[in-house]
Amino acid sequence: MVKLLAIMPLLPYPPYQGTNIRNFNLIKHLAKNYRIHLLCFYENPDQLVEAKPLWELCELVEAIPAPAHPFTRRLALLFLSRLPDMAFRKFSPLFQKRLENLLHEHQYELVHVEGIEMARYGLWMAAQKRPRPGLVFGDQNAEYLLQKRAFETDIRQPRYWPAAFYSLIQWKKLARYEAQVCRTFDRVVAVSEADKEALRKLVPGLRVAVVPNGVDVDYYAQFVPGKPPLEGWSPYALVFTGRMDFRPNVDAALWFAEEILPRIRTRFPQAHFYVVGQSPHPRLSTLYGRSDVTVTGFVEDVRPYIASAAVYVVPIRIGGGTRLKVLEAMAMRKAVVSTSLGCEGFPVMDKTHLVVADTPDSFAEAVCELLADEGKRTQLGEEAFRFVDANYRWEHIVPRLEEVYRELLQR
Repeated sequence: MVKLLAIMPLLPYPPYQGTNIRNFNLIKHLAKNYRIHLLCFYENPDQLVEAKPLWELCELVEAIPAPAHPFTRRLALLFLSRLPDMAFRKFSPLFQKRLENLLHEHQYELVHVEGIEMARYGLWMAAQKRPRPGLVFGDQNAEYLLQKRAFETDIRQPRYWPAAFYSLIQWKKLARYEAQVCRTFDRVVAVSEADKEALRKLVPGLRVAVVPNGVDVDYYAQFVPGKPPLEGWSPYALVFTGRMDFRPNVDAALWFAEEILPRIRTRFPQAHFYVVGQSPHPRLSTLYGRSDVTVTGFVEDVRPYIASAAVYVVPIRIGGGTRLKVLEAMAMRKAVVSTSLGCEGFPVMDKTHLVVADTPDSFAEAVCELLADEGKRTQLGEEAFRFVDANYRWEHIVPRLEEVYRELLQR
């Protein structure tokens, strides 16, 4: 079996949020055909105990404490370095040394570097004397595009101009850096056709393989709901899930709560917005005192919340890549209303698999139509499930990555 070194930003277990969900499932399915050594960071020592399934899948797991990246250092580097913030976020001399040792101790045929924050290690490997392993870069977002969209969103509101200034600088830096990374690695993997085209704008003619995000369909579809997860659960529950310190999710929650929910409540006064996910950002504190919004923080299992939703909402205005949350809701047969950016990268049909709306008025109208029509919600949910079941099971997706590996090994 081929020996593969996987370099990942975080210990991908438990698979609670987007990056970890993707990375864990890649490892889970690749382990059938590859001898995997995993090198990654951990944030909490307790994760090492929880991550026993990784030791069963991988021949070797090396986890290093995540480096600190304080605000003062980030601010200084904003002006003093040509590199983007993402290039420093996971840089660690200890990690670098352990990588050097592993490359010396083992003869790897492939090294897969997942995430732009880890790409610096791949650039170092590419600069070493040949022969070296084949290098694969997994770009989970077209990162420069994420910052470009963040700038275009925040510049509209004076109170967010400092964030817009930051995004403008990072957008320009990331465009240069991401292009360098894509040119240097032997193969580049994106999660959607949209991201593929965004990367090809940086590097015309770049070969990019698309390995989309997937979902454990059975885990979500076979969930049996009991009573609602919270007391006083609204019959008109509008649910949004995700890691709530991630900037696109923070913006989405605030935009929905401030601009869309009041419009919905003029027709459905009992409508309630549930913001479900770990590490709520301080900007979300403005929602805590509202009677029509609940911010849950971390929950052990998002399925009871998704299952109890009347409508699942994806009010994303910033970002790249694809949203795993969309697949999870569709796998649970939920009626979904999303912005076009929220479902970008998925070949969905508007009003067949979900409803697409991009303005506060149109988004509120779409939600209200579904709240008023249970049959329509059911029909939309069934079509959504069939779409996901046919196209986004991990066992259908991981072979696409294996094909990238095979082509590289045959070079």
